[in-house]
Amino acid sequence: MKGYFLLVIFQLSLILPIIVRAQNPSGFVSIDCGLVDEPSYTDETTGIYYSSDVNFTDGGVSHSISSTYKPSLTRQFWNVRSFPDGTRHCYTLVSQGSGNKYLVRARFVYGSYDGKESLPEFDIYIGDKWWGSVVFEDASSVVTKEIIYAASSDYVHVCLFNTGKGTPFISVLEIRVLNSDAYLVTYGELLARFDAGLQDGEIVRFPDDVYDRIWTPYNSADWNQIDTLLTIDQGATSFNFLPLPPSTVMGTAAIPANVNDGIELRFVPVYNSSTLYVYMFFAEIQKLEANQTREFNIFVNGNILNIDPINLPYLQSEYYMAISENSLELSINKTSRSTLPPLLNAIEIYTSRNFSQSETKQKDVDGITNVKSMYGIKRNWQADPCTPLTYLWDGLNCSYAESASAKIVYLNLSSSGLIGNIASGISNLQYIEYLDLSNNNLTGTVPDFLHQLRFLRVLNLENNQLSGTIPTQLIQLSQNGSLESNFGGNPDLCTQGSCNNNNGNRVVVPLVASLGGAFLILIIAVISFCIHKRRQLALRRKQMAYSRIKEELESNKQEFTYAEVLTMTKNLERVVGKGGFATVYYGRIDDTEVAVKMLSPSAQGYMQFKAEAKFVAVVHHKFLTSLIGYCDDGEKMALIYEYMANGDFSKHLSGKSKNILSWNQRLQIAVDAAEGLEYLHHGCNAPIVHRDVKTQNILVNENLRGKLADFGLSKIYPNESDTHMVTVVAGTLGYLDPEYHRSNRLKAKSDVFSFGVVLLEIITGQPAITKSEEKIYIIQWVDSELLEKEIKDIVDSRLQGEFDIDSVKKVLDIAMACVAPISINRPTMSHVVQELKQCLSNENTPPFNSDNLKSSSNSSVTVSFDGISGLSSLVR
Repeated sequence: MKGYFLLVIFQLSLILPIIVRAQNPSGFVSIDCGLVDEPSYTDETTGIYYSSDVNFTDGGVSHSISSTYKPSLTRQFWNVRSFPDGTRHCYTLVSQGSGNKYLVRARFVYGSYDGKESLPEFDIYIGDKWWGSVVFEDASSVVTKEIIYAASSDYVHVCLFNTGKGTPFISVLEIRVLNSDAYLVTYGELLARFDAGLQDGEIVRFPDDVYDRIWTPYNSADWNQIDTLLTIDQGATSFNFLPLPPSTVMGTAAIPANVNDGIELRFVPVYNSSTLYVYMFFAEIQKLEANQTREFNIFVNGNILNIDPINLPYLQSEYYMAISENSLELSINKTSRSTLPPLLNAIEIYTSRNFSQSETKQKDVDGITNVKSMYGIKRNWQADPCTPLTYLWDGLNCSYAESASAKIVYLNLSSSGLIGNIASGISNLQYIEYLDLSNNNLTGTVPDFLHQLRFLRVLNLENNQLSGTIPTQLIQLSQNGSLESNFGGNPDLCTQGSCNNNNGNRVVVPLVASLGGAFLILIIAVISFCIHKRRQLALRRKQMAYSRIKEELESNKQEFTYAEVLTMTKNLERVVGKGGFATVYYGRIDDTEVAVKMLSPSAQGYMQFKAEAKFVAVVHHKFLTSLIGYCDDGEKMALIYEYMANGDFSKHLSGKSKNILSWNQRLQIAVDAAEGLEYLHHGCNAPIVHRDVKTQNILVNENLRGKLADFGLSKIYPNESDTHMVTVVAGTLGYLDPEYHRSNRLKAKSDVFSFGVVLLEIITGQPAITKSEEKIYIIQWVDSELLEKEIKDIVDSRLQGEFDIDSVKKVLDIAMACVAPISINRPTMSHVVQELKQCLSNENTPPFNSDNLKSSSNSSVTVSFDGISGLSSLVR
């Protein structure tokens, strides 16, 4: 059985007819992207009202397509908006609230708008999820992407991503509201919507179809077309979960030219692991004679769908639904007693896509949108603020908790030219920890709502034009060490009791110094008191800082002050590594070499500090980098690790490295890293997923042994019996498990996939993603190379043939099993360690033997673990 199916039958003839009235097209969202000569217009054919896109997106350039292509295209395709700068550009549309379902349609015609006659290719996302790639056959072809989308917030975001293969652009963006139960799918991408029997070149859409679905012809040389001008009864439109095709569509049908033939259809989705939802629509549109019978059965993937043979009532719609996995083979065959061939009026097929959302908390979105609107911020503030992780809004960081919405915890708008009052939308950012509005031209008072932000620990409002009294609660929070605040550089701002009110003007009371001895003594006393209070405050802050980390680090880990960090690194003299939120410096503690990882003074840096601290407190293994100590000195945060003299593994595999590791040395480092990963998965009290396994995070010591490092993204299973965790996708492109990326379900075997990519790098010397313009993934590269070459031909040429081909082949088998698209087909790390150790068992590399190469090489690679086969030929 190739799939499973579900029978859903409604005898619409039993339902009283209901008159269907066309919806007002003004209720649609219809955007002519790039329209500039007028703000809007009404399409003459459909009556649909189209508006310009200027209010829906930031940036981009409007173009007109070449006049060569305009005559054959409707007006909506005459203009495009292109986005030559940056990577992500989004359209933001207000939805009717969470849970509502929409038909979202994006359409594209290149039309040589840029005069280059070069077809681009780019990606389209809906929300933070990949929707598909936009690929053109020629300059005049219309590419349509359509999806049924259940909004999880008050906004619908459609984004274009530059993938390095040409400038993204868009011609038309349309959104139609559906009933919340429509089609029984939460997120379904349209694979096909056909009107069988419709004349080639024609289409049916609004106003015939009140939902503005676009029906296109589908015919075969083996079919005949029949039609009627009579109205087809659509009484079942009261069943809102399946809006039926309009009478215009149902009034045409296809029948086999040979009365004894059936109707055969086969559909294969572009992407693997898809569930197909198939809706077949039937209506008898021929008045049958007494001696005529049309009776048929429907077969889905060889299995009969209907319980009883199908006999259609005259001029009344019926539909049948089937659900099939991965592909669809559909056969509609007449029964033995039927005198007429079967017919088909229309068919719709959707592929179910996993679009489970981890979007930003709606209240945070509303708040930051208010900030954006009030200050007119451009930057890259488009679509969801916190997702995807690789495209956070500038100056903003977020917190991601499992099975919950992302929350904004960091906002830095320093020196951003802000004018006006402090935006009220900030009060919505209930989880904000760090807020910097310094060096702007903000006016008005310091709002009371700031002290109600209970997680706020840093507030910087210096160098603005704020006035009035600082709220008492903020001063108290600053005094007790809960809040680090800065209000300096606001000449008209004062504390309670230091301001006079004269004719309504609030001013700072000047301190008049007297040279009198008594007053001088008073000043000294005040200064001494302030120094004492400051020392107490510093001590309290340090105690708070220590309390944050002492729960996450073992007592035997040494705490250092920032001054000691400067001493051990000679004032941060030598950089040995750098990441997005940290810089690593070389240091020495007495005679011990160390690597000092300084975290950036940001919310993300703080979160990474907490994550790594929590992780290294519970894991200890000889093939995991060891933590020696830490520094939590105010904003200065550092983790101090053992020093790995030979840096990260990726440098030794790159073509720039002068020191070429032998095959056995590479294999030994792979075994070491695999053992470290196996310990995380199987040796800890609760399993741990590293989540960022890559050659850059495997460090090499002076003895050329490897250790796994960088645990800032690691996740500990909350329940050891769980098979996965639902979490926002994180990791490095090229190593990221595609199943995890699609589903947000993190498993230990997500690490296995990443490690498989590492093994391919070890074998080939190629990076995870080529640095060429095509950006080819190493898995694709290996697959394509093995179609024409032998295994020895893909091995890193710098090894100059000094390797055991049987050993290489076995490691390649392991690697390809690890990168199987479906996680269940991947081995565990315990199996990987066992297999790699077997490869390493022969310590002396045998001499190169060309005869051995010829006998052992094979371009088709399969490997079996526990009876599960991993195939090297991966469809991407």
